[in-house]
Amino acid sequence: MKQKQVSAGQRRGVKEFIRKFFVSLKRSPQNISLVALAVAFLVYSLNLTSIANTTARINSPNMGQCEFAAMLFSILSFVCFLRAFPKRQKPNKVMLGLLFLMMGIMVFADSVYLTRITRALNRPDNPIVITEDTAYISAAQNIVTLHIVFVAVCALLVLMLPVYGKLLKKINTSIEVEGNGEMEAIDISEED
Repeated sequence: MKQKQVSAGQRRGVKEFIRKFFVSLKRSPQNISLVALAVAFLVYSLNLTSIANTTARINSPNMGQCEFAAMLFSILSFVCFLRAFPKRQKPNKVMLGLLFLMMGIMVFADSVYLTRITRALNRPDNPIVITEDTAYISAAQNIVTLHIVFVAVCALLVLMLPVYGKLLKKINTSIEVEGNGEMEAIDISEED
C-alpha cells in the first residue's frame, strides 16, 4: 500500500515538474535559442586546445584571428542575446540585428579557418599528414564544423521564435482542481 502511495506521489511530482517547465517555456520561449547558443559556445570553448594546437601547427595566415574572432563573438553574442530579449518587453531589434551580425561573423571566421586546414592538408608541397601525433587537427576540423552547425541552428531558432512561441502557448498547463465546477456564484452586490 505504501509503495503505491509513494509511486503515485512521485508521478505527481514529475508531472508538476513538467508542468512548471512548460509554464516557464511559455513565458520565455527564447530560452530554447539561448540553450542552443550556450551549447555552441561550450562546444567551441571546451575544445579550444585542439583548435589552438592546429593553429600553431598549420600557421596559415589569419588562422589566429579567426580563432580569436570566433571566441570573442561567441561571448559577445550572449550579451546581445540577453539584451535582445528583455524580460516582459518586446524584443530589441537593434540587438537582434547585432546578434545576427555576430553569428554571421562566427560562421565566416569558422569557414575561413576550415579552408586554411583543408589547404594545409591538400597542398602539393609538404602537405600536413594527420597521424597519431597530429590527430588534434581532425578534431579541430570536426569541432569548428560542429560550431558552424550549432550557430546556424541557433540563428534558425531565433528566426522561428514567433512560430514555436505561439505553439508553446497552446499547451494546456492549467491545474484541474477538484470541486471547481461545483462552486456557486457569490453575490457581491450590496444588500440594503
